[in-house]
Amino acid sequence: MKRRLLYILIAFTAFVIPSCNDFLEEQPLDRVPAEQLLNDPNGIKVLLANLYNRMPVEDFRYNPGQSFNYRSDAGSSFVAHGWSSSFFTDDAMMTHGSGAGPISDGYWDYSGIRQVNQFMDNLKMVAIDEAQRNRLKSEAHFIRAYMYFGLVKRYGGVPLVKETLEYLPESDNANLFIARSTEKETWDFILAECDFATANLPAAVTSAEGAYRATKWAALALKSRAALHAASIAKFWDKAPLTGEAVDQKLVGGMTIADANAYYKICTDASKAIIDGAGKSLYKASPSSNIEAAKNYQEIFQNPASGEVKNEVIFAKSYIDGTITALQGHCYDVHFNPSQTATGYLAYGRFSPSLNLVDVYEDYTDDGTGKSAKIVTRTDGNENYVVADPTKVDLAVPYKKYDNLIDPFMNKDARLLASIIVPGATWKNVPIIIQGGLIKQDGTKLIYTEANATGLDGKTYYSYGASTPSAYSGFRGLGNFDNANFTSSGFSLKKFLTEGKNAQGVRWSSITDYIDFRLPEIYLNYAEAAIESGSGDANLAKTLVNDIRKRAGHKDQIPATIENILKERRVEFAFEGPRYWDLVRRRDYHTTFATGTRRQALVPVLDLRETTPKYIFVRANNYYDEKANGVVFQTMSYYKGIPGVGTNKLVQNPQY
Repeated sequence: MKRRLLYILIAFTAFVIPSCNDFLEEQPLDRVPAEQLLNDPNGIKVLLANLYNRMPVEDFRYNPGQSFNYRSDAGSSFVAHGWSSSFFTDDAMMTHGSGAGPISDGYWDYSGIRQVNQFMDNLKMVAIDEAQRNRLKSEAHFIRAYMYFGLVKRYGGVPLVKETLEYLPESDNANLFIARSTEKETWDFILAECDFATANLPAAVTSAEGAYRATKWAALALKSRAALHAASIAKFWDKAPLTGEAVDQKLVGGMTIADANAYYKICTDASKAIIDGAGKSLYKASPSSNIEAAKNYQEIFQNPASGEVKNEVIFAKSYIDGTITALQGHCYDVHFNPSQTATGYLAYGRFSPSLNLVDVYEDYTDDGTGKSAKIVTRTDGNENYVVADPTKVDLAVPYKKYDNLIDPFMNKDARLLASIIVPGATWKNVPIIIQGGLIKQDGTKLIYTEANATGLDGKTYYSYGASTPSAYSGFRGLGNFDNANFTSSGFSLKKFLTEGKNAQGVRWSSITDYIDFRLPEIYLNYAEAAIESGSGDANLAKTLVNDIRKRAGHKDQIPATIENILKERRVEFAFEGPRYWDLVRRRDYHTTFATGTRRQALVPVLDLRETTPKYIFVRANNYYDEKANGVVFQTMSYYKGIPGVGTNKLVQNPQY
């Protein structure tokens, strides 16, 4: 069947220019000649700033529930309260609840792609040094590859618009109708774009050039990530096969095991080129202790632009203090600090890491297996026991009793304590109290309710661990959006937050860099591709996996099995974004979130039946997941619906 066509609406798109009053100011391209901008170093930066701004980077300002926004003042109440793609996975929830499932961000930015194409066309017309022209063109190829990667991983095959299309008033404008390419053609186009980008990008950039511009290593990192994604779709498509016209035309799926192995080879080659040639290294790869390992890992995300950390970073995005310059910062410190260290803004503590993730981290048994170590809550070893409602917990269960909130977490992988604020942890010199209830002397349970009781020692104890909300950080306000400033999972976010200074209680005031590509991803991309294809260097894969674990304080060597590699991806990149797309590309989402799946919380409860009160830790379904009767991911959601098919006549994706 003849492919249907996309009608490309033609409009002059806007570009970014700096001004005294606003960092970003929009004007149409036809009002400032390309020659004027491209012959001026500042003009080039103006154009490039806009192109980079249009890249669909899933950063601190990314809101999976809304469309990508590019204006400096764009936002909504959802953006204001902070979002993360982690909330759509089994790794975390918003404190007031968030259903896991398909990200519906509506990314379909053909106006941005048109702008890149115009940039490439204009480069041909200006008198600039040929080396500079080639470098700028390669930069544009990198940005266009990134844009198409944002499209293909959501929609499958899409229209490939490779040049600027012009509207002709007296014509039928058939040139504006472009068919969806197959999914394979789209992946191949992205990888070819990465090759064009690599050809003339520098190995390093200076501050004068713009320290956050792409290098050849950034292009290779994108190639590594995209090739692994393509390989996974080709290999695992049959785990969740779809049917329909788009499938018949191979607009989604349609790839073979041979395609998978070819893409795995592209991934290993690109990854190896970075490993061998980029001069990058893991930040502080050999810590002297687990405590030092946690501190080092935390520093990566607090100071990504610092000298030694930069050796691990391949590509990052920077921000300007939005309280000074047109809302150009982000809101992580404002919205995600726990209650006890809140900045003063009305919404805080909104990030609740799941017990599901916490249980994945290893301890330091280091027996050569690399197995996860669940938090110990019972004396009989049955850590699969989860209650639906902790207010009805059975006190006959042999719960292990602890003296301190922090005790169950003390021997866990350093990356846990560097990424997550656990009950009893110290953050900004404040002991963080996360407690969900207490048990009175007579066995009465006061859980998920504000109350107090007297212990056998005559002291007064509080169900949430303290007498006032500013003195504790957990479980208050369940079911109340406006008051949902307390973890609903028993854990709070640490990664990305700044500990050494107090953030302003003002939106957009955070300026910590977002790291888009860093060396451990390249290590684990290589390892996964090598093991899945069976054609890479298995010994190198093992070395790379264990180098990452060594940086986390582990002493043993574990095998490079797929299970170990995926576990390392999950803990190394917790809350950085890969988890959602790992579940999608490997077609594991619909089994991870089958009908009625609940993510889990850990609820510390103080037992006043003891002479000296002790803590028990109750494994429970997350309050909001239980209230919603669980969450589910349907196989149709591996692809999003193509927007505007009623007018653009594109073939729609299955089941939409």
